[in-house]
Amino acid sequence: MRVGIDVGGTHTDAVLMDAATVVASVKTATTQDVTGGVVTALHDLVGSAGIDRDRIGAVMIGTTHFTNALVTGRGLARTGVVRLALPATSGLPPLVNWPAALHAAIDPRVHLCHGGHEFDGRAIAPLRREELLRVAEDLEAHDIRTVAIGSVFSPAAPELEEQAADILLEELPHLHVSLSHQLGRIGLLERENATVVNACLRELADEIVGAFVGALRTAGISAPLYLSQNDGTLMDAEYTRRYPVRTFASGPTNSMRGAAFLAGELSDCAVVDIGGTTTDVGVIGRGYPRQATGEVDIGGVRTNFRMPDVLSIGLGGGSLVTTGPSVSAGPDSVGFRLTRQALVFGGDVLTATDLAVAGGLAEIGDPSLVRHLDPGLVRSGLEWMAGRVVELVDRMRVSAAPLPIVVVGGGGVLMPEVLPGDLAVHRPPHHAVANAIGAAIGQIGGDVDRVVAVDGPRAREEAIAAARAEAERIAVSAGAAPGTVRIVDVTEVHVAYLPGGRRVQVRAVGDLDLEHRSAGGPAGDGPGAEAGTARGHEQDARR
Repeated sequence: MRVGIDVGGTHTDAVLMDAATVVASVKTATTQDVTGGVVTALHDLVGSAGIDRDRIGAVMIGTTHFTNALVTGRGLARTGVVRLALPATSGLPPLVNWPAALHAAIDPRVHLCHGGHEFDGRAIAPLRREELLRVAEDLEAHDIRTVAIGSVFSPAAPELEEQAADILLEELPHLHVSLSHQLGRIGLLERENATVVNACLRELADEIVGAFVGALRTAGISAPLYLSQNDGTLMDAEYTRRYPVRTFASGPTNSMRGAAFLAGELSDCAVVDIGGTTTDVGVIGRGYPRQATGEVDIGGVRTNFRMPDVLSIGLGGGSLVTTGPSVSAGPDSVGFRLTRQALVFGGDVLTATDLAVAGGLAEIGDPSLVRHLDPGLVRSGLEWMAGRVVELVDRMRVSAAPLPIVVVGGGGVLMPEVLPGDLAVHRPPHHAVANAIGAAIGQIGGDVDRVVAVDGPRAREEAIAAARAEAERIAVSAGAAPGTVRIVDVTEVHVAYLPGGRRVQVRAVGDLDLEHRSAGGPAGDGPGAEAGTARGHEQDARR
């Protein structure tokens, strides 16, 4: 059995699954400390199912802790930043165009050192050990315990980042090191930004993972802990401590994965996930979210690590309704206070949920408390919300072909059975907890992103075959059962500035091998997952 938990801005959802069957589900209010809501959800879930806790083989959690920390600038560690590129790239230093408040929150120590590669693999300059020794002295003098290392074209030539990390760790064994080739894609500034974001969250990750492990133990559960990544796959507790940035946008991803699972034959569809605060719209292909192909803005910082292609608006069950001169809802929301402040619960705030109840779309709270609402206002508000969702779905389409629409999330009651344009809404069973189901069914993934130069069709085929084999190997070493691994995406893009150049991206996924992983001990004590490079386990054991 598996437990899936998803922590949203309004509700914390939890499900217990026995293989592909949903045994029990609960929806509790998210607490201000978040972890308290997880403990409550676990107790309610196990109690309602009446099962032996020893039957739980794994617990999967999707969390917003790290996204919230970056957006608010709270809990971030002071960070060192090392770029290996001199004499190149000094015109645009690290953290250029970062929001001033976020820059001040991490108070970085920035160092430019020699190193890096050209796009064709030629070295820009050799690494200089004496420069990195001076960096180590500076980090120690300023009591900095986490550092981000980036190098030009390191996804194609990662060895200089690895060597720089080894030098710094020789001098400062306690240092948390984040390497850009393990986090981002081609594109120095955006990849470097993603690495700095990861580095400043490392200390917080230790606290959060420890809190989750403690929550499981408090609930009497000794199963291994996994957290959801933003590509729909899982990472274990130790991997999360090293790569907290990979949890960003895992909530919408879980909902889309859960929706695809629940919808069955609709493995290619648009998913509309309506929670208490926001509505997220994405597209599923072969059961996995379509990935964003360009830059992704996180808290005002441009990054290029893998993220789902999602459009979001501030519309949810707790959204405040504006009544004049026209009716609209959001982006402000009562959030987890919905059950105290909405009209149907005896409060004095008009929310989107009140409109849904007054319009006959839902039976929540006390319907008599919204009978006084003007029917014209209710109708206008519901039409406005449905129109906004249709607009988002249209923006996500890449062809004129019709796209089935699956609505999930606790706020799904805001949508009618048929949307404007005669678009039918599919609302599968357990749709209200699709996000937690998406976490529970998570698989293990392996990704390869490399630039290769080929001189003919055969060389191209060999390069793609090698990338496919490496992606499968990474998935297995990360904890996937070997016989279940499959390739779900292969992308090939011509590189104009490199003769015969191709950028090859391959993604493999497989089922979690619980028989072997559970041997690692209690929650949070299992082995770390593959970092995405051939030396992943060796490096991560030290970092």
